[in-house]
Amino acid sequence: MARKKKELPLLEEVTIIDVAAEGKAIAKVNDLVIFVPYVVPGDVVDIQVKRKKNKYAEGEAVHFHKYSDTRAVPFCEHYGVCGGCKWQVLPYSEQIRYKQKQVTDNLTRIGKIELPEISPILGSAKTEFYRNKLEFTFSNKRWLTYEEIKQNVKYDQMNAVGFHIPGAFDKVLAIEKCWLQDEISNRIRNSVRDYAYEHNYSFIDLRSQEGMLRNMIIRTSTTGELMVILICKIVEDSEMALFKQMLQHIADSFPEITSLLYVINNKCNDTINDLDVHVFKGNDHIFEEMEGLRFKIGPKSFYQTNSEQAYELYKVARNFAGLTGDELVYDLYTGTGTIANFVARQSRKVIGIEYVPEAIEDAKVNAEINKIENTLFFAGDMKDILTQDFINEYGKPDVIITDPPRAGMHQDVVDVILFAEPKRIVYVSCNPATQARDLALLDIKYKVTAVQPVDMFPHTHHVENVVLLVARN
Repeated sequence: MARKKKELPLLEEVTIIDVAAEGKAIAKVNDLVIFVPYVVPGDVVDIQVKRKKNKYAEGEAVHFHKYSDTRAVPFCEHYGVCGGCKWQVLPYSEQIRYKQKQVTDNLTRIGKIELPEISPILGSAKTEFYRNKLEFTFSNKRWLTYEEIKQNVKYDQMNAVGFHIPGAFDKVLAIEKCWLQDEISNRIRNSVRDYAYEHNYSFIDLRSQEGMLRNMIIRTSTTGELMVILICKIVEDSEMALFKQMLQHIADSFPEITSLLYVINNKCNDTINDLDVHVFKGNDHIFEEMEGLRFKIGPKSFYQTNSEQAYELYKVARNFAGLTGDELVYDLYTGTGTIANFVARQSRKVIGIEYVPEAIEDAKVNAEINKIENTLFFAGDMKDILTQDFINEYGKPDVIITDPPRAGMHQDVVDVILFAEPKRIVYVSCNPATQARDLALLDIKYKVTAVQPVDMFPHTHHVENVVLLVARN
Protein backbone atom coordinates (compact mmCIF):
# COMPACT_ATOMS: atom_id res chain seq x y z
CA MET A 1 0.00 0.00 0.00
CA ALA A 2 1.36 3.42 -1.01
CA ARG A 3 2.36 5.68 1.82
CA LYS A 4 0.11 8.73 2.02
CA LYS A 5 1.97 11.93 1.35
CA LYS A 6 1.92 14.26 4.33
CA GLU A 7 0.08 17.50 3.62
CA LEU A 8 2.28 20.53 4.32
CA PRO A 9 0.75 23.60 6.01
CA LEU A 10 -0.18 27.01 4.66
CA LEU A 11 1.12 29.69 7.05
CA GLU A 12 -0.92 32.88 6.88
CA GLU A 13 0.14 36.53 7.32
CA VAL A 14 3.77 35.84 8.15
CA THR A 15 6.25 38.74 8.27
CA ILE A 16 9.61 38.28 6.55
CA ILE A 17 12.28 39.31 9.07
CA ASP A 18 15.74 38.91 7.50
CA VAL A 19 17.84 37.89 4.51
CA ALA A 20 19.49 34.45 4.39
CA ALA A 21 22.05 32.64 2.26
CA GLU A 22 21.50 31.66 -1.38
CA GLY A 23 19.40 34.76 -2.02
CA LYS A 24 16.49 33.64 0.14
CA ALA A 25 14.81 35.46 3.02
CA ILE A 26 13.80 34.31 6.49
CA ALA A 27 10.50 34.07 8.33
CA LYS A 28 9.91 32.57 11.77
CA VAL A 29 6.77 30.84 13.05
CA ASN A 30 6.77 29.29 16.55
CA ASP A 31 10.57 28.92 16.53
CA LEU A 32 10.47 27.28 13.10
CA VAL A 33 12.77 29.07 10.63
CA ILE A 34 11.39 29.19 7.10
CA PHE A 35 13.44 30.07 4.02
CA VAL A 36 11.47 31.84 1.29
CA PRO A 37 12.71 33.13 -2.11
CA TYR A 38 11.65 36.32 -3.91
CA VAL A 39 10.58 38.19 -0.76
CA VAL A 40 12.27 40.90 1.33
CA PRO A 41 12.24 41.87 5.02
CA GLY A 42 9.00 43.68 5.82
CA ASP A 43 6.83 41.74 3.35
CA VAL A 44 3.75 40.13 4.97
CA VAL A 45 2.83 36.96 3.09
CA ASP A 46 1.04 33.62 3.15
CA ILE A 47 3.66 30.88 2.90
CA GLN A 48 3.00 27.47 1.44
CA VAL A 49 5.50 25.12 3.05
CA LYS A 50 7.15 22.96 0.40
CA ARG A 51 9.66 21.05 2.49
CA LYS A 52 9.95 20.59 6.24
CA LYS A 53 12.79 19.38 8.43
CA ASN A 54 13.10 19.30 12.21
CA LYS A 55 14.64 22.74 12.60
CA TYR A 56 13.72 24.55 9.41
CA ALA A 57 11.39 24.59 6.43
CA GLU A 58 11.39 25.87 2.88
CA GLY A 59 8.37 27.62 1.47
CA GLU A 60 6.90 29.78 -1.24
CA ALA A 61 5.05 33.08 -0.91
CA VAL A 62 1.64 32.46 -2.44
CA HIS A 63 -0.11 35.67 -1.40
CA PHE A 64 1.10 39.14 -0.35
CA HIS A 65 -0.86 40.98 2.34
CA LYS A 66 1.64 43.85 2.51
CA TYR A 67 4.70 44.83 0.55
CA SER A 68 7.77 46.03 2.40
CA ASP A 69 8.57 49.73 2.27
CA THR A 70 12.09 48.83 1.10
CA ARG A 71 10.95 46.58 -1.75
CA ALA A 72 12.11 47.49 -5.26
CA VAL A 73 10.31 46.73 -8.51
CA PRO A 74 12.18 44.03 -10.52
CA PHE A 75 13.34 45.42 -13.85
CA CYS A 76 13.72 42.09 -15.69
CA GLU A 77 10.74 40.44 -17.36
CA HIS A 78 12.19 37.03 -16.49
CA TYR A 79 12.54 37.74 -12.77
CA GLY A 80 11.23 34.96 -10.55
CA VAL A 81 11.38 32.32 -13.27
CA CYS A 82 14.97 32.55 -14.52
CA GLY A 83 16.46 31.82 -11.09
CA GLY A 84 19.19 34.45 -11.43
CA CYS A 85 19.42 37.98 -9.97
CA LYS A 86 17.14 37.04 -7.05
CA TRP A 87 17.80 40.30 -5.21
CA GLN A 88 16.22 42.58 -7.80
CA VAL A 89 13.43 43.17 -5.27
CA LEU A 90 15.97 44.80 -2.93
CA PRO A 91 17.24 48.33 -3.61
CA TYR A 92 20.98 48.19 -4.28
CA SER A 93 21.76 50.08 -1.08
CA GLU A 94 20.01 47.29 0.85
CA GLN A 95 21.77 44.57 -1.14
CA ILE A 96 25.23 45.79 -0.17
CA ARG A 97 24.10 46.33 3.43
CA TYR A 98 23.11 42.67 3.68
CA LYS A 99 26.33 41.58 1.97
CA GLN A 100 28.30 43.53 4.55
CA LYS A 101 26.29 41.77 7.25
CA GLN A 102 26.95 38.39 5.61
CA VAL A 103 30.71 38.98 5.76
CA THR A 104 30.55 40.16 9.38
CA ASP A 105 28.37 37.23 10.48
CA ASN A 106 30.59 34.62 8.80
CA LEU A 107 33.85 35.97 10.14
CA THR A 108 32.55 36.34 13.69
CA ARG A 109 30.37 33.21 14.00
CA ILE A 110 32.53 30.78 12.04
CA GLY A 111 35.98 32.30 12.43
CA LYS A 112 35.56 33.29 16.09
CA ILE A 113 38.77 35.30 15.93
CA GLU A 114 39.76 38.82 16.86
CA LEU A 115 38.74 41.20 14.07
CA PRO A 116 39.40 44.85 13.25
CA GLU A 117 36.57 47.15 12.19
CA ILE A 118 35.34 45.83 8.85
CA SER A 119 35.57 48.45 6.12
CA PRO A 120 32.37 49.48 4.29
CA ILE A 121 31.75 47.31 1.25
CA LEU A 122 32.86 48.63 -2.15
CA GLY A 123 29.71 48.67 -4.27
CA SER A 124 29.77 48.13 -8.01
CA ALA A 125 29.56 51.27 -10.15
CA LYS A 126 27.52 49.25 -12.64
CA THR A 127 24.51 47.31 -11.38
CA GLU A 128 23.26 46.39 -14.85
CA PHE A 129 25.14 45.06 -17.90
CA TYR A 130 28.20 44.44 -15.75
CA ARG A 131 29.21 40.92 -16.86
CA ASN A 132 31.79 40.30 -19.59
CA LYS A 133 30.76 36.67 -20.19
CA LEU A 134 27.47 34.80 -20.54
CA GLU A 135 26.71 31.27 -21.69
CA PHE A 136 23.37 30.43 -23.29
CA THR A 137 21.90 26.97 -23.82
CA PHE A 138 19.78 25.72 -26.72
CA SER A 139 17.02 23.20 -26.01
CA ASN A 140 14.08 21.70 -27.86
CA LYS A 141 12.07 21.80 -24.63
CA ARG A 142 11.15 25.35 -23.74
CA TRP A 143 10.20 26.01 -20.13
CA LEU A 144 6.58 27.13 -19.90
CA THR A 145 5.68 29.65 -17.22
CA TYR A 146 2.72 29.07 -14.91
CA GLU A 147 0.70 31.63 -16.88
CA GLU A 148 1.35 29.79 -20.15
CA ILE A 149 0.39 26.45 -18.62
CA LYS A 150 -2.85 27.92 -17.23
CA GLN A 151 -3.80 29.14 -20.70
CA ASN A 152 -3.45 25.54 -21.97
CA VAL A 153 -2.21 26.79 -25.34
CA LYS A 154 -0.58 24.38 -27.80
CA TYR A 155 2.71 25.97 -28.89
CA ASP A 156 4.15 25.40 -32.36
CA GLN A 157 7.60 26.56 -31.29
CA MET A 158 9.09 24.72 -28.32
CA ASN A 159 12.73 25.39 -29.21
CA ALA A 160 14.43 27.94 -26.99
CA VAL A 161 17.77 29.58 -26.27
CA GLY A 162 18.39 30.99 -22.82
CA PHE A 163 19.20 29.77 -19.33
CA HIS A 164 18.60 26.49 -17.55
CA ILE A 165 15.76 26.51 -15.04
CA PRO A 166 17.03 25.55 -11.55
CA GLY A 167 16.31 21.87 -10.96
CA ALA A 168 15.35 21.14 -14.59
CA PHE A 169 18.48 20.30 -16.58
CA ASP A 170 16.60 19.45 -19.77
CA LYS A 171 14.47 22.60 -19.95
CA VAL A 172 15.53 26.12 -20.88
CA LEU A 173 13.80 29.42 -20.24
CA ALA A 174 13.65 31.43 -23.47
CA ILE A 175 15.39 34.74 -22.77
CA GLU A 176 14.26 37.82 -24.64
CA LYS A 177 16.37 40.37 -22.78
CA CYS A 178 19.04 39.77 -20.14
CA TRP A 179 20.30 42.75 -18.14
CA LEU A 180 23.63 41.20 -17.19
CA GLN A 181 25.69 41.82 -20.32
CA ASP A 182 26.00 44.59 -22.90
CA GLU A 183 22.99 44.93 -25.20
CA ILE A 184 24.99 43.47 -28.10
CA SER A 185 24.69 40.12 -26.30
CA ASN A 186 20.88 40.23 -26.51
CA ARG A 187 20.96 41.20 -30.18
CA ILE A 188 23.34 38.38 -31.12
CA ARG A 189 21.42 35.72 -29.17
CA ASN A 190 18.05 36.75 -30.58
CA SER A 191 19.43 36.98 -34.12
CA VAL A 192 20.86 33.46 -33.93
CA ARG A 193 17.58 32.19 -32.47
CA ASP A 194 15.48 33.81 -35.23
CA TYR A 195 17.78 32.51 -37.98
CA ALA A 196 17.55 29.00 -36.50
CA TYR A 197 13.74 29.23 -36.37
CA GLU A 198 13.51 30.49 -39.94
CA HIS A 199 15.79 27.79 -41.37
CA ASN A 200 14.56 24.90 -39.19
CA TYR A 201 17.81 24.18 -37.37
CA SER A 202 17.45 21.46 -34.74
CA PHE A 203 17.97 22.37 -31.07
CA ILE A 204 19.56 19.78 -28.78
CA ASP A 205 17.37 17.40 -26.82
CA LEU A 206 19.23 17.36 -23.52
CA ARG A 207 17.90 13.90 -22.63
CA SER A 208 18.34 12.01 -25.90
CA GLN A 209 21.35 14.14 -27.00
CA GLU A 210 19.87 14.58 -30.48
CA GLY A 211 19.94 17.90 -32.30
CA MET A 212 22.53 20.34 -33.65
CA LEU A 213 22.63 23.60 -31.68
CA ARG A 214 23.97 23.22 -28.12
CA ASN A 215 25.49 26.35 -26.55
CA MET A 216 26.64 29.88 -27.26
CA ILE A 217 29.19 31.87 -25.26
CA ILE A 218 29.53 35.63 -25.63
CA ARG A 219 32.51 37.50 -24.17
CA THR A 220 32.96 41.27 -24.21
CA SER A 221 35.83 43.43 -22.98
CA THR A 222 36.50 47.02 -21.97
CA THR A 223 38.71 47.30 -25.09
CA GLY A 224 35.60 46.96 -27.26
CA GLU A 225 36.53 43.52 -28.57
CA LEU A 226 33.84 40.86 -28.85
CA MET A 227 34.06 37.05 -28.89
CA VAL A 228 31.26 34.66 -29.86
CA ILE A 229 31.64 30.88 -29.55
CA LEU A 230 28.94 28.69 -31.09
CA ILE A 231 28.91 25.06 -29.96
CA CYS A 232 27.08 22.36 -31.88
CA LYS A 233 26.73 18.61 -32.41
CA ILE A 234 27.63 17.49 -35.93
CA VAL A 235 27.00 13.94 -37.11
CA GLU A 236 26.80 14.32 -40.91
CA ASP A 237 28.67 16.44 -43.46
CA SER A 238 25.43 18.10 -44.53
CA GLU A 239 25.01 19.40 -40.96
CA MET A 240 28.45 20.99 -41.07
CA ALA A 241 27.51 22.88 -44.22
CA LEU A 242 24.34 24.16 -42.53
CA PHE A 243 26.27 25.10 -39.41
CA LYS A 244 28.78 27.17 -41.40
CA GLN A 245 25.90 28.98 -43.10
CA MET A 246 24.74 30.07 -39.65
CA LEU A 247 28.27 31.20 -38.73
CA GLN A 248 28.41 33.25 -41.93
CA HIS A 249 25.05 34.81 -41.05
CA ILE A 250 26.47 35.84 -37.65
CA ALA A 251 29.63 37.24 -39.25
CA ASP A 252 27.62 39.24 -41.81
CA SER A 253 25.09 40.53 -39.27
CA PHE A 254 27.61 41.56 -36.61
CA PRO A 255 30.82 42.96 -38.12
CA GLU A 256 31.80 44.18 -34.63
CA ILE A 257 32.61 40.56 -33.65
CA THR A 258 36.42 40.35 -33.55
CA SER A 259 36.60 36.64 -32.65
CA LEU A 260 34.01 34.25 -34.11
CA LEU A 261 34.77 30.70 -33.00
CA TYR A 262 33.07 27.32 -33.07
CA VAL A 263 33.34 23.98 -31.28
CA ILE A 264 32.07 20.56 -32.37
CA ASN A 265 30.81 18.80 -29.24
CA ASN A 266 29.43 15.30 -29.81
CA LYS A 267 29.78 14.31 -26.14
CA CYS A 268 26.97 13.97 -23.61
CA ASN A 269 28.10 16.96 -21.53
CA ASP A 270 28.59 20.64 -22.28
CA THR A 271 32.21 21.08 -21.21
CA ILE A 272 34.56 22.25 -23.97
CA ASN A 273 37.89 22.25 -22.08
CA ASP A 274 38.87 18.96 -23.74
CA LEU A 275 37.70 19.97 -27.23
CA ASP A 276 39.32 21.87 -30.10
CA VAL A 277 38.19 25.43 -30.78
CA HIS A 278 38.13 26.51 -34.44
CA VAL A 279 38.36 30.06 -35.80
CA PHE A 280 35.67 30.99 -38.33
CA LYS A 281 36.55 34.69 -38.51
CA GLY A 282 38.95 37.05 -36.74
CA ASN A 283 41.27 36.19 -33.87
CA ASP A 284 41.27 33.27 -31.45
CA HIS A 285 41.31 35.69 -28.51
CA ILE A 286 40.31 39.10 -27.22
CA PHE A 287 42.17 41.44 -24.85
CA GLU A 288 41.26 43.02 -21.54
CA GLU A 289 43.18 45.99 -20.16
CA MET A 290 43.94 47.12 -16.63
CA GLU A 291 46.33 49.95 -15.68
CA GLY A 292 48.10 49.69 -19.03
CA LEU A 293 48.47 45.92 -18.72
CA ARG A 294 46.98 43.76 -21.47
CA PHE A 295 45.50 40.36 -20.68
CA LYS A 296 44.90 37.88 -23.48
CA ILE A 297 41.62 36.00 -23.08
CA GLY A 298 41.01 32.86 -25.09
CA PRO A 299 37.79 30.86 -25.38
CA LYS A 300 38.72 28.71 -22.37
CA SER A 301 40.41 31.41 -20.28
CA PHE A 302 39.18 32.41 -16.84
CA TYR A 303 38.82 36.13 -16.17
CA GLN A 304 36.77 37.85 -13.48
CA THR A 305 33.33 38.35 -15.04
CA ASN A 306 32.94 41.94 -13.77
CA SER A 307 35.96 43.60 -15.39
CA GLU A 308 35.60 47.05 -13.84
CA GLN A 309 34.99 45.76 -10.33
CA ALA A 310 37.83 43.24 -10.70
CA TYR A 311 40.16 46.23 -11.00
CA GLU A 312 38.86 47.57 -7.67
CA LEU A 313 39.32 44.11 -6.09
CA TYR A 314 42.90 43.79 -7.32
CA LYS A 315 43.76 47.29 -6.12
CA VAL A 316 42.60 46.32 -2.62
CA ALA A 317 44.71 43.15 -2.74
CA ARG A 318 47.79 45.06 -3.93
CA ASN A 319 47.31 47.75 -1.28
CA PHE A 320 46.98 45.11 1.47
CA ALA A 321 50.17 43.40 0.22
CA GLY A 322 52.15 46.55 1.09
CA LEU A 323 54.72 45.99 -1.65
CA THR A 324 57.92 48.06 -1.82
CA GLY A 325 59.66 46.31 -4.73
CA ASP A 326 61.82 44.02 -2.59
CA GLU A 327 59.32 41.26 -1.83
CA LEU A 328 59.09 37.67 -3.03
CA VAL A 329 55.36 37.11 -3.55
CA TYR A 330 53.54 33.79 -3.89
CA ASP A 331 50.23 34.05 -5.76
CA LEU A 332 48.25 30.93 -4.92
CA TYR A 333 45.39 29.82 -7.21
CA THR A 334 46.74 32.35 -9.71
CA GLY A 335 44.37 31.37 -12.56
CA THR A 336 45.61 33.15 -15.70
CA GLY A 337 48.05 35.14 -13.60
CA THR A 338 46.01 38.33 -13.48
CA ILE A 339 46.87 39.22 -9.88
CA ALA A 340 50.47 37.95 -10.26
CA ASN A 341 51.11 40.16 -13.29
CA PHE A 342 49.17 43.03 -11.70
CA VAL A 343 51.51 43.16 -8.66
CA ALA A 344 54.75 42.15 -10.44
CA ARG A 345 55.93 45.72 -11.05
CA GLN A 346 55.86 46.40 -7.31
CA SER A 347 57.60 43.10 -6.41
CA ARG A 348 61.06 41.58 -6.67
CA LYS A 349 59.60 38.31 -7.93
CA VAL A 350 56.17 36.66 -8.13
CA ILE A 351 55.56 32.91 -8.18
CA GLY A 352 52.11 31.81 -9.33
CA ILE A 353 50.61 28.35 -8.81
CA GLU A 354 47.42 27.06 -10.45
CA TYR A 355 45.74 23.69 -11.00
CA VAL A 356 44.73 24.21 -14.65
CA PRO A 357 47.68 23.88 -17.10
CA GLU A 358 45.94 25.94 -19.82
CA ALA A 359 45.49 28.80 -17.36
CA ILE A 360 49.19 28.74 -16.52
CA GLU A 361 50.04 28.93 -20.23
CA ASP A 362 47.78 32.01 -20.43
CA ALA A 363 49.59 33.47 -17.42
CA LYS A 364 52.97 33.03 -19.12
CA VAL A 365 51.66 34.62 -22.34
CA ASN A 366 50.26 37.58 -20.40
CA ALA A 367 53.61 38.11 -18.69
CA GLU A 368 55.35 38.02 -22.07
CA ILE A 369 52.86 40.43 -23.68
CA ASN A 370 53.46 42.95 -20.90
CA LYS A 371 57.24 42.42 -20.88
CA ILE A 372 57.11 41.19 -17.28
CA GLU A 373 60.22 39.14 -16.56
CA ASN A 374 60.00 38.60 -12.79
CA THR A 375 57.20 36.02 -12.72
CA LEU A 376 57.41 32.24 -12.53
CA PHE A 377 54.38 29.98 -12.97
CA PHE A 378 53.70 26.35 -11.98
CA ALA A 379 50.77 24.09 -12.88
CA GLY A 380 49.47 21.34 -10.58
CA ASP A 381 47.35 20.59 -7.54
CA MET A 382 48.11 23.24 -4.94
CA LYS A 383 48.67 20.78 -2.10
CA ASP A 384 51.11 18.79 -4.29
CA ILE A 385 53.07 21.78 -5.66
CA LEU A 386 53.19 23.99 -2.57
CA THR A 387 55.27 21.82 -0.22
CA GLN A 388 58.04 22.50 2.27
CA ASP A 389 60.53 21.29 -0.35
CA PHE A 390 59.12 23.83 -2.84
CA ILE A 391 59.52 26.62 -0.25
CA ASN A 392 63.10 25.54 0.47
CA GLU A 393 63.94 25.54 -3.25
CA TYR A 394 62.30 28.79 -4.36
CA GLY A 395 62.52 30.77 -1.15
CA LYS A 396 60.30 31.79 1.73
CA PRO A 397 57.79 34.35 0.52
CA ASP A 398 57.53 37.78 2.11
CA VAL A 399 53.88 38.00 1.01
CA ILE A 400 51.35 35.34 0.04
CA ILE A 401 48.26 36.29 -1.96
CA THR A 402 45.71 33.50 -2.04
CA ASP A 403 42.44 33.43 -4.01
CA PRO A 404 41.09 29.88 -3.62
CA PRO A 405 37.85 28.42 -5.04
CA ARG A 406 34.63 28.45 -3.00
CA ALA A 407 35.71 25.40 -0.99
CA GLY A 408 38.62 27.36 0.48
CA MET A 409 42.13 26.05 1.10
CA HIS A 410 43.10 22.43 1.77
CA GLN A 411 44.53 21.76 5.23
CA ASP A 412 47.88 20.81 3.65
CA VAL A 413 48.05 24.22 1.97
CA VAL A 414 47.32 25.99 5.26
CA ASP A 415 50.06 23.95 6.94
CA VAL A 416 52.64 24.93 4.31
CA ILE A 417 51.66 28.61 4.60
CA LEU A 418 52.23 28.38 8.34
CA PHE A 419 55.61 26.74 7.65
CA ALA A 420 56.56 29.45 5.12
CA GLU A 421 55.79 32.21 7.65
CA PRO A 422 55.33 35.14 5.24
CA LYS A 423 55.12 38.58 6.85
CA ARG A 424 51.71 39.20 5.30
CA ILE A 425 48.93 37.10 3.80
CA VAL A 426 46.29 38.63 1.54
CA TYR A 427 43.30 36.29 1.40
CA VAL A 428 40.81 36.98 -1.43
CA SER A 429 37.64 34.92 -1.16
CA CYS A 430 34.34 34.43 -2.98
CA ASN A 431 32.96 32.54 0.03
CA PRO A 432 33.31 34.30 3.41
CA ALA A 433 32.18 31.12 5.22
CA THR A 434 35.12 28.96 4.08
CA GLN A 435 37.38 31.99 4.37
CA ALA A 436 36.37 32.31 8.04
CA ARG A 437 37.22 28.65 8.61
CA ASP A 438 40.69 29.14 7.09
CA LEU A 439 41.31 32.33 9.07
CA ALA A 440 40.69 30.38 12.27
CA LEU A 441 43.38 27.88 11.19
CA LEU A 442 45.85 30.68 10.45
CA ASP A 443 45.07 32.51 13.69
CA ILE A 444 47.78 30.60 15.56
CA LYS A 445 50.45 32.70 13.81
CA TYR A 446 48.54 35.54 12.16
CA LYS A 447 46.31 38.40 13.18
CA VAL A 448 43.63 39.85 10.90
CA THR A 449 44.33 43.56 10.57
CA ALA A 450 42.04 44.62 7.69
CA VAL A 451 38.84 43.37 6.05
CA GLN A 452 37.41 44.80 2.80
CA PRO A 453 34.25 43.33 1.23
CA VAL A 454 33.79 43.98 -2.51
CA ASP A 455 30.55 43.51 -4.45
CA MET A 456 31.24 41.88 -7.81
CA PHE A 457 27.73 40.60 -8.56
CA PRO A 458 24.84 43.06 -8.01
CA HIS A 459 21.35 41.56 -7.56
CA THR A 460 22.81 38.29 -6.25
CA HIS A 461 23.82 37.21 -2.73
CA HIS A 462 27.44 36.60 -3.78
CA VAL A 463 30.16 38.76 -2.25
CA GLU A 464 33.96 38.86 -2.46
CA ASN A 465 36.02 39.61 0.62
CA VAL A 466 39.67 40.57 1.02
CA VAL A 467 41.44 40.04 4.35
CA LEU A 468 44.92 41.10 5.41
CA LEU A 469 46.72 38.91 7.92
CA VAL A 470 49.95 40.04 9.58
CA ALA A 471 52.39 37.74 11.34
CA ARG A 472 52.26 37.74 15.13
CA ASN A 473 55.85 38.55 16.11
